[in-house]
Amino acid sequence: MKIEPLGARVLIRPLEETQTIAGGKLVLPDTAKEKPQQGIIEAIGDEEEMTTDLAVGDRVVFPKYTGTEIRLDGVDYLIMDESDVLVRLLAEDGDEE
Repeated sequence: MKIEPLGARVLIRPLEETQTIAGGKLVLPDTAKEKPQQGIIEAIGDEEEMTTDLAVGDRVVFPKYTGTEIRLDGVDYLIMDESDVLVRLLAEDGDEE
């Protein structure tokens, strides 16, 4: 199934931050984890209604408790207004994302 946001909305796949310690991976229960604040844009709504030049594939930062959470085919997504996106993260020359 494909999701197409309506209006000036974006579909974001949140990036989970990994919790690590010196000896390996620390596993936290879901209730103890911070909500992610970074994600990858997977789809955008009506480009004519958009006031920014966000694009599919952009890595972005958004407020901790924004958007509507949905799950499709076992993957979690957030749908939010484009205006809720705070910044786009750009790789500097020589950096990998």
